[in-house]
Amino acid sequence: MSQATRILLALVVGLALGIVAASQGFAATGIVIAQPIGTAWLNGLQMTIVPLVVSLLVIGIAATADAARAGQLTTRAMILFMVLLWTGAILSAVLTPFLLSVWPIDPGAGAALKASLPDVQAVGDVPPFGDFLAAIVPSNPVTAAANNAFLPLIVFTLAFAFAITRLAKPQRDLLVSFFRAVADAMIVVIGWVLWLGPIGVFALAFLVGAKAGGEAFGALLHYVLIVTSVGTVLWIASFFIGAIGGRISIITFARATASAQAVAISTQSSLASLPAMLRGAEQIGVHTQHSGVILPLAVAVFRATGPAMNLAVAIYVAILFGVPLTWQNLAAGVAVASITTLGAVSLPGSISFISSIAPIAAAMGVPIAPLGLLVAIETFPDIMRTLGNVTMDLAVTATLSARAAPAPITPEDLLFEAQTG
Repeated sequence: MSQATRILLALVVGLALGIVAASQGFAATGIVIAQPIGTAWLNGLQMTIVPLVVSLLVIGIAATADAARAGQLTTRAMILFMVLLWTGAILSAVLTPFLLSVWPIDPGAGAALKASLPDVQAVGDVPPFGDFLAAIVPSNPVTAAANNAFLPLIVFTLAFAFAITRLAKPQRDLLVSFFRAVADAMIVVIGWVLWLGPIGVFALAFLVGAKAGGEAFGALLHYVLIVTSVGTVLWIASFFIGAIGGRISIITFARATASAQAVAISTQSSLASLPAMLRGAEQIGVHTQHSGVILPLAVAVFRATGPAMNLAVAIYVAILFGVPLTWQNLAAGVAVASITTLGAVSLPGSISFISSIAPIAAAMGVPIAPLGLLVAIETFPDIMRTLGNVTMDLAVTATLSARAAPAPITPEDLLFEAQTG
């Protein structure tokens, strides 16, 4: 049984036992035991966020700079990646509140779910516009990290990371290796915390079941459908991008991507889908000298659905807990979602979920604690994340290849033509 499955099972069992405890009159005793356990597990998840985000962002900027130096094709790819990531985040900032206005959270279920989570409070207010502009440049990055002020912290980290790219190669490699080691160590710690995930999620789910009752199931299902819908819009858009950018029909593009999408659904891994993506690119006429550069780069640094779906989670929690959605905190969310995806770790969704979304939530003044419960059902949105990423990877590959200089004819190409007539 996978870790994600164990955590999901703990969620279901915890909710069910909490509901039974409430109906049988012994919920109070269970809550006294479960609440400190759930809070301690949430604290364990949160303690790794700042060092992990800073380290991954430095590594991501270094990888992006190296890719930009590799040649004209990779430079164009990185520019297109950035445009699509920011566009997706902006789309989510508009689409998610719209979806929640059309299909709002059930007031009873939302109130019960909100009341059931321990020590949930907003992490901070978004300042007025003038203060907002001044505050994004930290006077003390250590203080910004201590106060969970992620937007100023990210601004400092970006400046620091770009400065590293200007150093001599020995110094640059030394610092990047250091931050890679820090990130790897934090991922090990997160793995330990998630190994205890069934216990922590069970405790949180028991609290939700005991206080929110059966309405909790409906609230969690509503969350899954809203977040998945945002990813679905990007997935559908990728077909049009691939067809128009690659100058082929949508049907041709859909056929070429079908195999890779099947692998994506079954494995929830873009990396595992790479061989199928390479075959799909060949079917739509992309030369291997183009796909062999663009697709591995896309798998490494381009997670098309990441900013949009991560921001959708933060917006959902904001609306659930009554955090006002001003244009300032939405702008902060868009910026943090778009930037931090460069350092998103290529690991199962249960590991990357907290590290990817907590900085967005913190920048928007949104509670982080609910993420400890939502991570248990990340398996379902994660399918759409991978499906959208894989399809968009092929779409950008087709687009860039159609506008790239023709690949040179190699002896292998001539041999293939001679053999096939």
